[in-house]
Amino acid sequence: MPLIPEEPQIHESAQGPRVTPASGRSAPTPRPVPGPRPAAPSRPGRPGPPRPTPPAQRTSRDAATAKPGPKGPASASATETPQIQLIPAPAEGALDAAEEAVDLLLESGRAPGDVLVLTTGGPHPWAAHELSFGESSYWAQHDAREDVFYADAELVGRAAPRPVVVAAVNGGDEASVTAALAAARTKAGTLLIVCGDPEQTNSMLGTTA
Repeated sequence: MPLIPEEPQIHESAQGPRVTPASGRSAPTPRPVPGPRPAAPSRPGRPGPPRPTPPAQRTSRDAATAKPGPKGPASASATETPQIQLIPAPAEGALDAAEEAVDLLLESGRAPGDVLVLTTGGPHPWAAHELSFGESSYWAQHDAREDVFYADAELVGRAAPRPVVVAAVNGGDEASVTAALAAARTKAGTLLIVCGDPEQTNSMLGTTA
């Protein structure tokens, strides 16, 4: 008779140990999740892209060596005879006509340092003003080639050639004007503009040819 209450104790002890291992298996599952995260920060730390910068310096050196090439045709163009353009103007208005020609040249895209203005009957007001400070500063502006340069025909021998020469026939005798136009023709690289009496300048340019 006392054996009956002992049977339920056996069933409870058999079910007890089965529950504990189930709870123990679920614990290790979340551990591998944080594993792959440290692999991501290693990508932005690669210093690969800065390496191709040194070859860029090599290309600049190649470009520097190629620069002296185009200088050859420029010297060849200096030997060509310039185109001559005549602008009718009296001696009193030759300077004004020359100034208008210079303005048109600059508006068309010519650099100021490409233009040389020569006068035959006295210096241009700008030249007279600059010469009042001394010839050294006057010719320093000529050598800088940063702006239009004005020179009297008597000083044309010292002036260097420029692509465009504007000759203002604002006076002078026939011999001095003829010599000035001949010098202007040799100083002009591509274009010679003569502002003066058409009949006078045509005959004088004909004798200089």
